[in-house]
Amino acid sequence: MRRLLPAALIFLTLGPVPGTAMRFPVNDYRQEVTARPVAFAPQASGMLRFVRGWHLTSPHSRFGGLSAVAVMAPGRFQFVGDNGYATRLTLRPGGGVAAFHIGALSTPDGRLRKKSMIDAEAMAYDPASGKSWVAFEGTNQIWRFDPGLTRIEARSAPAAMRRWSAYSGPESMVRLADGRTILFCEAPGDDPRGSEALVFAGDPALPGPPPLRFFYDSEDKGSVSDAAALPDGRILLVHRRLGFDPVFTTILGLLDPADIGREKVVRSRAIGRVPKPLADNFEGAAIEARDGRIWLWLVSDDNFNSWQRSLLLQFELGLPPRAPGSKKAAR
Repeated sequence: MRRLLPAALIFLTLGPVPGTAMRFPVNDYRQEVTARPVAFAPQASGMLRFVRGWHLTSPHSRFGGLSAVAVMAPGRFQFVGDNGYATRLTLRPGGGVAAFHIGALSTPDGRLRKKSMIDAEAMAYDPASGKSWVAFEGTNQIWRFDPGLTRIEARSAPAAMRRWSAYSGPESMVRLADGRTILFCEAPGDDPRGSEALVFAGDPALPGPPPLRFFYDSEDKGSVSDAAALPDGRILLVHRRLGFDPVFTTILGLLDPADIGREKVVRSRAIGRVPKPLADNFEGAAIEARDGRIWLWLVSDDNFNSWQRSLLLQFELGLPPRAPGSKKAAR
């Protein structure tokens, strides 16, 4: 019964079900978007302070389902969606949209694929090279794209991910400053230790040594929906917990890579949650360090439902000091 309740909540929430309406009954490919400011008074929740946000809407039939976000430059963002499309958006400093483009991610043979084969759920972006790594649920693969997202430079289907469910596979990916990549499975399987996570020593889209496996115990915070590296080397984890009021609760956790070890169970420290009036299905997170401050950007997945939203929110993070004597994570 405990397993049936979350499954029923997911089905009812993500639809489609009677009484819910899917957007875009006819195809429309206009390259247009509107960013409407979110009306919410700035307030703090734990170490999280809301700054500003936008509700993004577009007539483009493939806009939505946003699963990951990267900050390419101040005010410039890159998103990938679970329908296999990528969006680039530039906001003007004073408000409004300066540039917008959405297009299908490249595929190995150049053809569009069904959703089960292009379900992009996680992304890591390298600002130095402009390259992007995207993890796909369903196929449990990792692809590396060129800066224009027009060419697949490398791709892999790691053996360590083959056991992951097609419906709760790679959901969160973070690249550390030392070049390692950590990939989190969305939800625990039958292992009581928690959900699996993998540490790749190098480029996860290339052949290499088997990744280090560890387990993450969310301690009832929910499933990990994204992760982002912080300037001090720690990892911010975004958790999504389903309920009734609100349907989505987003809880932030702080994880130190120094705690990671082979087959070890690690946990995070809760540092705040998205205020209830802003609650939505947040699946993408990015960190921007600027002017001596740390900004968190969150994006929500509307699942192409008419009652959900594509929100882009900015928060300021105030972080506790790192524990003295922290060491690098095990390899």
